[in-house]
Amino acid sequence: MIVYRLSKAAFAADLSGKGAEITGGRWNSKGIAIVYTSESRALCTVEIAVHMPLGLIPEDYKIISIEIPEQVSVEEIFAIDLPEGWNSMPDMSRTRQIGDRFIHDMKFPVIKVPSAVIQDEHNILINPKHPDSKLITIKSIEPYNFDKRLFL
Repeated sequence: MIVYRLSKAAFAADLSGKGAEITGGRWNSKGIAIVYTSESRALCTVEIAVHMPLGLIPEDYKIISIEIPEQVSVEEIFAIDLPEGWNSMPDMSRTRQIGDRFIHDMKFPVIKVPSAVIQDEHNILINPKHPDSKLITIKSIEPYNFDKRLFL
């Protein structure tokens, strides 16, 4: 499976999950390292766009293609199994509990979760501390330019 990640150029080759560990996110609490990726470049773009203030166009980004080999096991969470309001802002405590459990349990190196931004799309989260995460590799890192119309 090939997944995608958008990142500032300085961190493009970093799959440590340190950024998410510092800030926390929908699927992890602060202090928990996790790598956020998406099924498509388009979903990556939208996931960045929803977090940017209007008028501010992200610059100096790279699109990273990441290969998750078939032998790497993937847990899957379905939107229908999540509690009502799981995709709301700002309360993300329920999804953070799921992501934190995924990291702490160490049963799977990867978890597939529904996107809160685009219905029927998915984000793929990587546990950088799982032993099988070493099988996950960066295939390419390329410059990425956002279409300005997304931020006007």
